[in-house]
Amino acid sequence: MRAPERGAWLRRGISRDGGPLREDGYVVWLQVGDRYADSRGFAGVTSYDGTRVRFGHDVGEPGEDEGVLTQDGVNLVETGTNTDGSTFREIWTPLPDGEGPCGVWRVADCQVVRVGAHLVHVDGRGGGYLRTP
Repeated sequence: MRAPERGAWLRRGISRDGGPLREDGYVVWLQVGDRYADSRGFAGVTSYDGTRVRFGHDVGEPGEDEGVLTQDGVNLVETGTNTDGSTFREIWTPLPDGEGPCGVWRVADCQVVRVGAHLVHVDGRGGGYLRTP
């Protein structure tokens, strides 16, 4: 499936190379249209080839993520293979308060995405998440 047209997602965990599902921090992914921002410190444009979703890292940490998205109830499950051959499986659950204003702003090496009460900012120094009142 494609990346959602609009969404605020909290990562519930990641499994690497078939290992246990773990979460080491608070990771938020925001998506508006084909633009996204990830609080780990990368943002850019998503594309879909009919099977796989590609998250191009146009801002922040260089690289790209590519995987298959599937729905499991309200959650999204992303599975894929990294450029080094390792595999991953991430579970994403919707954040509350994702309704309301949304938008994407890009200036030089900075991309900001807002979905409802959630804001992710990414620039050359990293990423950050803010929940607005």
